[in-house]
Amino acid sequence: MSTFANATLLITGGTGSFGHTVLKHFLTSDIGQIRIFSRDEKKQDDMRHELQALHPEEAKKVKFYIGDVRDPRSVADAMPGVDYIFHAAALKQVPSCEFFPMQAVKTNVEGTDNVLHAAIDAGVKRVVCLSTDKAAYPINAMGISKAMMEHVIYANARVAADRGGTVICCTRYGNVMCSRGSVIPLFIDQIKAGNPITVTNPEMTRFLMNLDEAVELVRFAFEHANPGDLFIQKADASTIGDLAKGIQKLFGDTGMRVIGTRHGEKLYETLMTREERLRSEDMGNYFRVSADTRDLNYDKYFVEGKVQTEADEPYTSHNTNLLDVDGVVKKILTTDYVKEQLAIG
Repeated sequence: MSTFANATLLITGGTGSFGHTVLKHFLTSDIGQIRIFSRDEKKQDDMRHELQALHPEEAKKVKFYIGDVRDPRSVADAMPGVDYIFHAAALKQVPSCEFFPMQAVKTNVEGTDNVLHAAIDAGVKRVVCLSTDKAAYPINAMGISKAMMEHVIYANARVAADRGGTVICCTRYGNVMCSRGSVIPLFIDQIKAGNPITVTNPEMTRFLMNLDEAVELVRFAFEHANPGDLFIQKADASTIGDLAKGIQKLFGDTGMRVIGTRHGEKLYETLMTREERLRSEDMGNYFRVSADTRDLNYDKYFVEGKVQTEADEPYTSHNTNLLDVDGVVKKILTTDYVKEQLAIG
């Protein structure tokens, strides 16, 4: 029997790319029920019909809840009987959050706080929240909202641990290939239309992971988390220029046009800061960053405080394993989306 045997799992933002992949992993397992919580009734209806067509028996395990993480009552209404939560609801587009930062705050910060308070009140066993590399040394509104979200997670994790109840932890990962709004589908659409690929800066580096790896990271966190832990997957990366060349190697070379950096973009991404790396544990394919368990009693800190406050370097898309063009091709071929697009032709 698995950890999720006969359990009820709630996925916030469950109609997104991550939610679809979770269903692929769990639908035919021994899980009891999966609750999809989101605000888009059309996406819920599409998902419902897809499940009924492809998995008529297993579809009975899936229940749909329309609501918004910004609305505490709708969140609380979905909680009774829930054992575990994947909290994936978020505003994720960097330029959109840059122009509407308060919307990012309401969903990413306040929404997360609503989910965690409701989970603690309902006696949920474990909650894993999904964060992003942009939360480490954030320079844009989306990253800043996600960094604040992480601090909300850690604060609620301390409260829940003091009560001996819900275990709350966080995962942080980089760009998920072919997820909603990501660059690979855009590049493929541009090639199929006969247009050059638009690249912001060919020397930018980005982490590359597929949706299955994202789900495995969350599953690992469920099985190994202590309250307030942050889990990070070791990930490959590539330059944006090599990513574009890899996609053109599969779909055709229509040229490349450099359009310049968008609002709030970084040259490279950081998955773990120097400060976090100092207290990290290497767990093979993953890093665990333990929670800072100190309290506000700083008299003790001044007596026992440590001199060293950071490691030599952060963990970034510049200093991880950097894929060449052939490596990029091999990596993107692990995604269902790319394989489907190649079949469509």
